[in-house]
Amino acid sequence: MQSITKNYRKWMKRKAAINNFAEHRQINEGDVVWTAVGENVGVEIDGKSDRYSRPVVVLRKHTAQCFTGVPLTSQPHSGSWYANFEFQGRKEYAALIQTRLFDTSRVYSRIGELSKKDYECILDSYVCLITKKMCPSFTARERVMSRKSYFRT
Repeated sequence: MQSITKNYRKWMKRKAAINNFAEHRQINEGDVVWTAVGENVGVEIDGKSDRYSRPVVVLRKHTAQCFTGVPLTSQPHSGSWYANFEFQGRKEYAALIQTRLFDTSRVYSRIGELSKKDYECILDSYVCLITKKMCPSFTARERVMSRKSYFRT
C-alpha cells in the first residue's frame, strides 16, 4: 500500500479560518457546490488543492447552517457505492459511501444544479445503499427510468 503524506497542520489553519470567518452560504437540495471537505483519515475522501475542496451534491438541506452532502469524483467507479451521471458535459461519480453532514460555512461557491432526474437518482441510490436494498447498477438516467419497478420489490 502506498503511503501518502498529509499536511494536517495546514488543513487545521484553513479549518480554523473557515470556522472563525466564513459566512453560511445559501444552498438548495440538488446544488453542486465547491466545499471544504478537508484533509481526512484513511479511506475518507480528501479535498483537493490548498483549499481542501471538492464538488459536493447537496443531498438534503437540514437548516440554514447544515446539509447532508455527497462528495463527487471524476475518477471512474462502479458498484453500489457510487452513482454515475453527467454534469456540465463531464462524467461524474457521486461517492455515496462518503456521504456526510457539512456546515454551510464550508461552501466556497455554487457550481450549478443537477437535473431533477439525476438528483433523484443519487437520492434513491443512497437510500438503496443504506437500506441494503438491491438496486440495479445503471447510470443515473437509466436508474430513474426503472426506479418505480425496483422500489416495488
